[in-house]
Amino acid sequence: MGSLSEFQQQIVVGCILGDGYMRKKTHAHLQITHSIKQRKYVDWKYRMLKSLVITPPTKYKGNGNRVGYRFFTKSLPELTSFYEKFYSGKVKRIPDNFILNPVTLAVWYMDDGSKSHKSCYFNTQAFDLKSQNSLIKALAELSIKAKLNKDKQYFRIRVLTSSTPHLIDIIRPHVIKSMWYKFPI
Repeated sequence: MGSLSEFQQQIVVGCILGDGYMRKKTHAHLQITHSIKQRKYVDWKYRMLKSLVITPPTKYKGNGNRVGYRFFTKSLPELTSFYEKFYSGKVKRIPDNFILNPVTLAVWYMDDGSKSHKSCYFNTQAFDLKSQNSLIKALAELSIKAKLNKDKQYFRIRVLTSSTPHLIDIIRPHVIKSMWYKFPI
């Protein structure tokens, strides 16, 4: 009980890069929260991380008319190492020499990716510029060219149109069908 497979580790990192949120008291736990419209995606994450979770996802009423769907992992020493690596206080950051793999990249894209014409974006506005540049470097290691793109007063990562087909080739085998709407081509 409590140990993470390599596949689960890759999913956890993808969640941390995206919409996942970690908290820590003695040990850390991961919170997975999405809109009820993403129910199939949350259910997929739950199935992949089920050995780390006590109760299945539940619907909840958020602010205004928002309805969310979420679950929490157990607090585990194995998750604490991720918290210590990716958080400084309550702020997410990207550790030095960060390396992406296809599963992590796919989960990150399903969480925070979006399409625009023939290109893709990662909504990384919550990360500081140093972390965003580390992510761009990690993408480059997979031969994906990307740059910072100003979105109002914040920056996000835009994958160059020329690299978009390569990004999709890498992540498509790991993206669940209900999330294919995020692909521009």
